[in-house]
Amino acid sequence: MAKVLVVTSGKGGVGKTTSTAALGAALAQMGQNVVVIDFDVGLRNLDLVMGAERRVVFDLINVVQGVAKLPQALIRDKRLENLWLLPASQTRDKDALTEEGIRRVIADLRTKFDWILCDSPAGIERGATLAMRYADEAIIVTNPEVSSVRDSDRIIGMLDSKTVRAERGERVEKHLLVTRYDAARAARGEMLSIDDILEILATPLLGIVPESQDVLRASNVGCPVTLNNAGSAPSRAYIDAVRRLMGEAVEMTVPVERKGLMDRLLRRRAA
Repeated sequence: MAKVLVVTSGKGGVGKTTSTAALGAALAQMGQNVVVIDFDVGLRNLDLVMGAERRVVFDLINVVQGVAKLPQALIRDKRLENLWLLPASQTRDKDALTEEGIRRVIADLRTKFDWILCDSPAGIERGATLAMRYADEAIIVTNPEVSSVRDSDRIIGMLDSKTVRAERGERVEKHLLVTRYDAARAARGEMLSIDDILEILATPLLGIVPESQDVLRASNVGCPVTLNNAGSAPSRAYIDAVRRLMGEAVEMTVPVERKGLMDRLLRRRAA
C-alpha cells in the first residue's frame, strides 16, 4: 500500500526541498515507485532541484481545478524511470488549493505509486497544512539552531492535531532529520548538539546530514545529491535515512569534523 510522507518544517531554508529530492531519488534507486509533489504554490523550487523546470506544462493547481488530468501534469525523471514529479504552480497562490482537490489527487496517486513525498512550504499556513493533511508519516527537517528547533516543535503539534489520521485518533509516524550539522561548531557550542535537539523534540532520529557544499552544487545543476555525488557525506546520510525509513537497522553516525590538507600542514608546522 502506498505511503504518503510529508517533508515539513516550520522554518524556511532548512533543506526541505533538497531533502525531498534526495530522499525521493534514493527510494527510487532502491526500486520503489516514487512521486514527489511540490506544495509551495507561487514559489516552486522542487522542479529546479530535480532538473525539470523546462518540462513543466501543467501543475498541481491545474489538476486540482480539473484543467488537466493527473498523467498530463506528472513529469518522469530522465535518470530514474520510477521517479516522478508533480510540480507546483508559479503564478497562483495557495488559496487555489482545496482540501477536496488534494484528497482526490492523493487518492489517485496512491493507486500508482509506492511512496508519495509531499514537499511542504515553510510556515503554518494553508499550503503547509494541506501538505500534511493526508500524511501517513512525516519527516521533520530541522537545522541545529534554536529558532529552527522551536518551529519544528510547533509542526509536531500540528501533525498531532491537523491531519486526517489525528482526527481519526490515529498517529502520524514522525521522524527527525537534522540537516546542515557541523560537529566542530556543535563542540564549540555555536549550534545545538544532536542530544540537545532530541531532548527538545522527543522524536526518533532518522538521519544527520552534514553541512556540505555538495548539496549546493547538486541543487545548482538540477540533480538530487544522492544522484549527483553518491559518494559524498550528505548522499550517504540521505541513503542511510531511507534505509531506516524502510525498516532496516542502520547504525546512526554523527558526522565528525574533516580536516583538509592545509589544516594538517598548519597543525604539523605549529607543533
